[in-house]
Amino acid sequence: MTAHTPSRLWRNARLATMVAGTNPLGRIEDGVVAARDGHIVYAGPAAGLGAFDAEETIDCGGRWITPGLIDCHTHLVHAGNRAREFEMRLKGASYEEIAKAGGGIISSLRAFRAADEAALIAETLPRLDALIAEGVTTVEIKSGYGLDLSNEIKALRAARRLAEKRPVSVTTSFLGAHAVPPEFKDDRAGYVAHVVEDMLSEIARLGLADAVDAFHETIAFSAEEVDRVFTRARALGLPVKLHADQLHDNGGAALAARHGALSADHIEHASADGIAAMAAAGTVAVLLPGAFYFIHETKKPAVDDMRKAGVPIAIATDNNPGTSPLTSLLLTMNMAATLFGLSVDECLTGVTREAARALGRLGEIGTLEPGKWADLAIWDIEEPAELVYRIGFNPLHGRVWRGNI
Repeated sequence: MTAHTPSRLWRNARLATMVAGTNPLGRIEDGVVAARDGHIVYAGPAAGLGAFDAEETIDCGGRWITPGLIDCHTHLVHAGNRAREFEMRLKGASYEEIAKAGGGIISSLRAFRAADEAALIAETLPRLDALIAEGVTTVEIKSGYGLDLSNEIKALRAARRLAEKRPVSVTTSFLGAHAVPPEFKDDRAGYVAHVVEDMLSEIARLGLADAVDAFHETIAFSAEEVDRVFTRARALGLPVKLHADQLHDNGGAALAARHGALSADHIEHASADGIAAMAAAGTVAVLLPGAFYFIHETKKPAVDDMRKAGVPIAIATDNNPGTSPLTSLLLTMNMAATLFGLSVDECLTGVTREAARALGRLGEIGTLEPGKWADLAIWDIEEPAELVYRIGFNPLHGRVWRGNI
């Protein structure tokens, strides 16, 4: 927020407040939003506002206002690309085969370690700008390509600095348990101990991470290893989230729920028992259709089971160099609808209210309600469904972050 955020009033608007209730999107036809000191003080029917002394009034011309969009799962800070692996995949190589051949995360590790913090920021800014241009006001960014203490710190510092260079909120996740780095290839237990005993403590001391993540999969970390990481994270006061059940049903959804995780992400192979455990724990399902599409997966997440169980559903780009080089949350919504069968309402709440819930930030962002940050996206559309329906078209008219245009 700048030194002075004027009190502002957005009038003559249609609102999709995303507040949960009988009206799925919280639709208000003749709506206004009032903000003071960067926070919403009123969002509702124009007739209910009463007196509000605004320094600036913006006529929205009947446009729609939604909360600013939230990309709640990205690996945005990375170096280089893995276009060669894309070619290999087109010729039939699987994700696991590429990883075992020295590609995958370890390939990104080499490029990442060779880049300094300034280079990482310079390379990441265009990806962040692409998201901002589509109305994104909050983005989660994971580490996980450095895989040693100095490089993981470099990743998280770069992520924090992005928020100094652009009007956007950044939430960081420490993903030291992403892969075993080459120097520990014959000492897996030693690497897990390094993450638990050294890296987590220092990163928590520096205040660089808002949460701790891990990759639980046959080609990544076991349940026992994740247990160690998450137990330590919780002891340090850090919430957890998990890459779970992406390629196999390894019980990842239940593992995430057992630790009270904010979210379990991917979960294409999650079992009914795992989904029930998530519902009981209040763990959000973060679906990542970009990765599903890009690596030619065929097993779809059990969306109907999630609905019946009452599991909140968020969606995100999963931007990363190897399995989802996607920088469009609008396209992600279309993919979630066409590939996974989500409704328009589920897609829209999945990049606002439920994405905020997946970050543990629903008290601050994700809906248009008094007390929350005035993060808004203003759209040149006739109906909210257009945000999910269109492909390769951006109808953003204006973007507001913390009350500032």
